[in-house]
Amino acid sequence: MYIPKGILGSGPGKWKRIHERGLTMIGNPERRVLTRARALIVAASGGTMLMGMGADGPVTIGERPAVEMHLDQSMIDSGLLDVDELFHFGEILFDARFNSLDGQGRPATTGGGAPRDPDEPEFIRTSAPDSNACAGCHSQPRSGGAGDFVVNVFVLAQTLDPVTFSVHPDFSNERNTLGMNGSGPIEMLAREMTDELLATRDRCASEAARLGIPVTKTLLAKGVFFGQITIMPDGMIDPSEIEGVDWDLIIKPFHQKGAVVSLREFTNNAMNHHHGMQSVERFGTDTDPDMDGMPNELTVGDITATTIYQAALDTPTRVFPDEPQRRRAIRRGNRFFRAIGCAECHVTNYYLDNRYFTEPNPYNPAGNLQVDDVPEPFRFNMTTEGVGTRLRKAPGGRAVLRPFTDLKRHDLTDEDLTHFGNERVPQGMINGFAPASEFTIAPFPRPTQQFLTRKLWDVGNTGPYGHRGDLTTITEAVYYHGGEARASREAFFAMPQADQAAIVEFLKSMQVADEVD
Repeated sequence: MYIPKGILGSGPGKWKRIHERGLTMIGNPERRVLTRARALIVAASGGTMLMGMGADGPVTIGERPAVEMHLDQSMIDSGLLDVDELFHFGEILFDARFNSLDGQGRPATTGGGAPRDPDEPEFIRTSAPDSNACAGCHSQPRSGGAGDFVVNVFVLAQTLDPVTFSVHPDFSNERNTLGMNGSGPIEMLAREMTDELLATRDRCASEAARLGIPVTKTLLAKGVFFGQITIMPDGMIDPSEIEGVDWDLIIKPFHQKGAVVSLREFTNNAMNHHHGMQSVERFGTDTDPDMDGMPNELTVGDITATTIYQAALDTPTRVFPDEPQRRRAIRRGNRFFRAIGCAECHVTNYYLDNRYFTEPNPYNPAGNLQVDDVPEPFRFNMTTEGVGTRLRKAPGGRAVLRPFTDLKRHDLTDEDLTHFGNERVPQGMINGFAPASEFTIAPFPRPTQQFLTRKLWDVGNTGPYGHRGDLTTITEAVYYHGGEARASREAFFAMPQADQAAIVEFLKSMQVADEVD
């Protein structure tokens, strides 16, 4: 049995303390929801859970859900849970191998919510439900990490019916599973960049209205160039010169296309798409949209806890080998990496203005918890809380972030190098303006050949490489950098082989630590 640190203590008085803390569970025995008192999160290994209201509390014998207790958001809103407690409950949900008693599966609906042919397979690897646990794919080097080629996902295949042809590139985009380590700081970086872009848009609109002429402004966020925006005196926007971000100017740091705003949106999507587990906030209370006989499969609090688990995972770090030759190569490779222009897109350093991760995200789309839905967002300090390696403090309440990305979409294809342009199915539309601010250019699909600049801070131990995970070495990944990265690619292969090797050694030093305290 696993009891998170700081919740119950230990020793023979443990069950007495459970009773004294006033544990209450609501719902039938298979759908328990913890609703008051200090958090009680008790899980046994293998997905079994024991909940008690006294020394001889109720125990389910035989078949039971992987998760026998669910968390009420009111406990989080009341400040009864700290980040460690939420992290550990989120870990239980992330690692749980859901079964039909949890509500796993969606026999009557596709991942897009449309009716599904009941004669089609209820569980299929290529188009979902396709996995038992989040950690089934996010596992390297441990829970929350990246995935091998064998756990590739087929993006957009979950909406198909029948599902049996979903592996074909005409119907879905095959992509490698990315690691979630450091995703809390990444989400906060995206929010601060979004704040800057929207502030520029608002200044542009105000100036255009005041002057009575079209106004054009450069879009910069944390020093990253996102093109230009032009706004007419009547508030209409010309988005034709916006680069690498959706026209709503909201940085979406998740999915390799930059299509998902927050860890929460990512979690709500993935729980339904990959597991057939529907959250209350997305599908409504006491509903059974997939007709599996199990309503309220995931509470609002469950999604918050799973979000915090991912947000508080350790940040990737630098791991230096023992061999002096390799350490010297790393130092040289660091210099060469910048000299050939790789750091222009794989931006090394950022300063976060705020050290705190807050949940929910103010830019969450509908169907996800909103800031107005809670009395106060949950928050934790990314420099002092969470597990393992954390962000480094900077003066003025700031924090240093070193993700090696610009969170911007780029096209790495050209006439000769097309490897990163293999996808055929657009993932969503580029649109999203405030009411009455749309220009005459119609929304269009996100370009299939554009991808977010890959974060390199974990590249040393999260291979394979490329958005499909079909490149086995770092040098192969560099080789296929065409288009916007062509100049850096040519500079790399023009270097002596020893200098190329030094850059690779430098990149290999950026890792998710093998163990955390």
